[in-house]
Amino acid sequence: MKICIYGAGAVGGYLGVMLKRAGADVSLIARGAHLKAMTENGLKLLMEGEELVAEMPATDDPKTLGPQDTVIVALKAHQAWEVADQMVPLLGPDTAVVTAQNGVPWWYFYGFEGQYANLRIESVDPGDRQWNAIGPERAIGCTVYPAAEIVEPGVIRHIYGNKFGLGEPTREETDRVVRLSELFEQAGLRAPVLPEIRNDIWLKLWGNLCFNPISALTHATLDVVATDPGTRALARNMMLEAQRIGRRIGVHFRVDVERRINGAARVGAHRTSMLQDLDRGRPLEIDALLTSVQEMGRLVDVDTPYIDSVLALVQQMGRVAGVYPTFPEPEPDDEVPEMSVD
Repeated sequence: MKICIYGAGAVGGYLGVMLKRAGADVSLIARGAHLKAMTENGLKLLMEGEELVAEMPATDDPKTLGPQDTVIVALKAHQAWEVADQMVPLLGPDTAVVTAQNGVPWWYFYGFEGQYANLRIESVDPGDRQWNAIGPERAIGCTVYPAAEIVEPGVIRHIYGNKFGLGEPTREETDRVVRLSELFEQAGLRAPVLPEIRNDIWLKLWGNLCFNPISALTHATLDVVATDPGTRALARNMMLEAQRIGRRIGVHFRVDVERRINGAARVGAHRTSMLQDLDRGRPLEIDALLTSVQEMGRLVDVDTPYIDSVLALVQQMGRVAGVYPTFPEPEPDDEVPEMSVD
């Protein structure tokens, strides 16, 4: 199987090495010093006391790779939107595109029937860029559970986890998703084919939509956010709002709110991805985790006062820090005279 990992960072790089070792024809899209190191020395994976090195084609120009059987997009949601048009040279007639991101995916309502069929989520895919450039019929949903980090350019350390949930937006068990699951399993990964991938997406989103922004706002680790009475109550109320939205569009939550929060607390003193991005001056993944849920709440007529409040705070924090887009400057109004202060 010819596979391109678009975004060979920590998790994408880990996945690339594992699939390459299983015999897949893997290529990598990356940039900067990380790309330079991979082209010169291969990609090194540190895992369970082992040092694995894999040689794979790596580039920042998708046009050099040609059409693929599968493209696994391991970028954050806002990054994937930015490069949607650049993916087109990788897409042949039957190419599948695996969306390995947190949050609500751009294809979410593809495969729905009735009033929600093929609705677009503007906060995740402004202007339908991904819907039009990639096409929802190519999409395979993916929930990502492993944690990894780039310790230096070209070197990735696997921290924990090896599960990737896979599923078709249409809920079918197609040959392509079965083959991909089998390849992941051959690579030593857990990759169940889920009959309703959206349930798994929401289970992970359920925690991310509250724990990530609360931790970024407070600089507290996950165990503190989940156990401090004030932040735990806030997280719980945000999750209850999201649960009401999810249920309106057919989502089944297999655990309750308290169990989900307790599970997060057991992870320990973990710095969430949004807090890490804030510390490093990277763009914050706000829209896929929070704005999209707010948008869906408006769609199904569910009020979200807790989500709205936290979203407003984390957006403003991001703007002040320069890691979230600012509002455009208002046009000058010639009708309003300037005021002077003596």
